[in-house]
Amino acid sequence: MFVDTSTSTQRGKTYTRHLLRESYREGGKVRHRTIANISHCSPEEVAAIRLALRHKKDLTQLGIASQDITVEQGASFGALLTVYQIAERLGIVDALGSTKQGKLALFQVFARILDHGSRLSSVRFAKEHAVGEILGLGRFNEDDLYENLDWCSQNQEAIENHLFSTRPQSSEFFLYDVTSSYFEGTQNELAAYGYNRDGKNGKMQVVAGLLCDAQGDPVSIELFPGNTSDQETVESQVTKLNSRFRVKSLTLVGDRGMIKSTQIKLLEDSGVQTPNSRILPKQSERANFLTI
Repeated sequence: MFVDTSTSTQRGKTYTRHLLRESYREGGKVRHRTIANISHCSPEEVAAIRLALRHKKDLTQLGIASQDITVEQGASFGALLTVYQIAERLGIVDALGSTKQGKLALFQVFARILDHGSRLSSVRFAKEHAVGEILGLGRFNEDDLYENLDWCSQNQEAIENHLFSTRPQSSEFFLYDVTSSYFEGTQNELAAYGYNRDGKNGKMQVVAGLLCDAQGDPVSIELFPGNTSDQETVESQVTKLNSRFRVKSLTLVGDRGMIKSTQIKLLEDSGVQTPNSRILPKQSERANFLTI
């Protein structure tokens, strides 16, 4: 199959016709027949048909036909658009807001999910994905991302409050646990030596307490000095639920070594009304229930 092109001049005017034809044998002779008249196609379309026919036995060659086609790698959309739509449904997009700092914070969430790298790695990641088209962000560097972490810290309560206000309020049941993260350096105001869950003896650390609802969705996270015991973090969680999230009646589930009678006494001393406070009998070997 080939493109048969011919020109003719009539009354001083030149005409070009293009026919898509194929060859066949009949009685030992080579004959041609017309499959289609493609004269109505533009010169670019005719050239594309010629190119395809030229490489019809190996279309992969089209990708390296540099003399005819220029191939460019565009920005990747799929992964970023998927996590953006999920963040919209969860209310995260609305909670972070439409400012540049809010958009940078949203990008940092996405980069953590999709890239698992450093701030510099996240900047490189942004160059390969449609960050501008999906998030409406212009150019930024790793310093902008580090400054954005300060913004996240300053606005953490407002973001958590917004997310909590949009969740179903049918449950007063909350889950709480504590972990720690060690540092290679020492320049952190919360870094201190304490019980190291990572087995990194001699390393300073911080303690993190994560509060979740009954479905396991995060409600709030709080950092403590690295030498804070698990029990010492319980009071602030109950106070947070009472004062910030306006939960007046709650059941808090934590490790059996975390929730003890001492914590109830501390809550009472701090002014939290706990007339019905009690530790329920152990439901398992690992958990205690504190009901207020």
